[in-house]
Amino acid sequence: MERGSAAAGSGVASARSEEGEEHEGCAGLWELPVERCERRPECGRCSRPQKVCLCPFLPIHPLKVSTCLYIIQHPAEESRVLRTVPLLAACLPPDKCKILVGRRFSEDRYPELATVCRNQNTLILYPGAEATNLEEVAVMSSSPSVMIIIDGTWSQAKDIFYKNSLFRLPKQVQLKTNISSQYVIRTQPTNTCLSTLECAAVALTIMEKNQSIQETILRPLQALCSFQLQHGAQIHHSKEHLLKNGLYDKPMPKNKRKLRRMELLVNNVKI
Repeated sequence: MERGSAAAGSGVASARSEEGEEHEGCAGLWELPVERCERRPECGRCSRPQKVCLCPFLPIHPLKVSTCLYIIQHPAEESRVLRTVPLLAACLPPDKCKILVGRRFSEDRYPELATVCRNQNTLILYPGAEATNLEEVAVMSSSPSVMIIIDGTWSQAKDIFYKNSLFRLPKQVQLKTNISSQYVIRTQPTNTCLSTLECAAVALTIMEKNQSIQETILRPLQALCSFQLQHGAQIHHSKEHLLKNGLYDKPMPKNKRKLRRMELLVNNVKI
């Protein structure tokens, strides 16, 4: 017992000695000044760093539209560097593009949103079996509309849509389009998945019956992607494209549901 205790004591002493020597070796480091990481100054309009401001590609004056957008933004999107919603907001009047950040939206905490969701002229853009093509709704609609768009990844958007009962009150619509996303610096699930800005641009063009709206809103996105590609970014093909061409280099998911979704992508089944 005594030998064991002595050995243990010797080990502790040795460890303390080593810690002391390490502390002495690092003593000078604690005196070095700490460099504070300061964010680059941002443009007040496009929310981009001032050195890469995209305002020259924005409309001189906000677009005149009758449709009001409510962007329901997942908190994770708010911190993304290359997000598109600030560019969308910069193209529209403040009262025509309202952004709410969160995961859960109850009637008590968001009474204005609840009123909007109960309005018969409100639409929510979310694809599915129960969704009507927006073009069909636009033909029948004559009064100004409100459109809700969820900003997030597909899994985030699905979580927000199904776990907030308010969002199942408005008429559900979807875009019937075969255009490919121009947001090529971010990976999309399929070739026809669009960014929030692109969805809004197409939807407003349909609702306002004005093709120039889409061209105007897409211009800053095109400039953003062009700049990033010129400075080292790579073109991101959709997951669908990578799987079909044998270029998907990540491990296949073990989750059966996710694996099934990938099989559907390869077989051109709409999901």
